[in-house]
Amino acid sequence: QVQLVESGGGLVQPGGSLRLSCAASGSTFSSHHMGWYRQAPGQSREFVARIATGGSTNYADSVKGRFTISRDNAKNTVYLQMNSLKPEDTAVYYCNAVPQLRKANYWGQGTQVTVTS
Repeated sequence: QVQLVESGGGLVQPGGSLRLSCAASGSTFSSHHMGWYRQAPGQSREFVARIATGGSTNYADSVKGRFTISRDNAKNTVYLQMNSLKPEDTAVYYCNAVPQLRKANYWGQGTQVTVTS
């Protein structure tokens, strides 16, 4: 079992930056692929970024070049650095953990990001 707690959301102007953090506990963090998803009002949850146990990364086309996912296994934390934010990035951002060697899927409670002038 993995518990995930996101932080770092908030209100920012277009063009601004935010860094989201997701602290994990309850299991071996380094053996989990970690990801970020987001859900805007009235829309389904969508993939944003993923970092595998080995460090390889994937991004949604909509955030490539603007967002960077990283992980610190010593701190059991995954980050999402978001630059050049746009109003369409407004959503609740969720942290996700998938164990490398078994079928499971864990979610945090989400953190709100609002991009508005």
